[in-house]
Amino acid sequence: MKKILVVVDMQKDFVDGALGTPEAVGIVENVVNKIKTFDGDIIVTYDTHLENYMETQEGNNLPVPHCIKGTDGWALDARVQAALSGKEYKIIEKPTFGSVELPKYINDNYNLSEIEIELIGLCTDICVVSNALLLKANFLETKVSVDSSCCAGVTTDSHNAALLTMKMCQVNVF
Repeated sequence: MKKILVVVDMQKDFVDGALGTPEAVGIVENVVNKIKTFDGDIIVTYDTHLENYMETQEGNNLPVPHCIKGTDGWALDARVQAALSGKEYKIIEKPTFGSVELPKYINDNYNLSEIEIELIGLCTDICVVSNALLLKANFLETKVSVDSSCCAGVTTDSHNAALLTMKMCQVNVF
């Protein structure tokens, strides 16, 4: 069975930047250890906005500029980037919470009956849940999992609510 690790938005702005939280900072070492010991393919998503972010629907609903392409906040957390050093991985930039390119890439590059997908990263209650549910909806018979020790939400309550939502949609949460 081929394993795929999807590292969701472990960018500086979500860890300790514009939208960072102590909980996000608290999972970095778990994420680093998961990446270092993972035996399989790795896909890394980048939340990617442009300079006009404040003029977008998301910017109107979340008026905090973040992950503007090319800025320090858009870059991966330095410890996560170091863990990826020397490993091959695919980068997928996404302009919103869930990536439609992610399931397309997996569908085009893997035999779906021979893969398992695991997600880790930020934020559990926005981008992780969105991508987990997109993957589960696209690949009904593929095992999709989320390592909760490598995820953090905007709040502890919303993190737990997202984990419960994913469990209810047959995403394996551990």
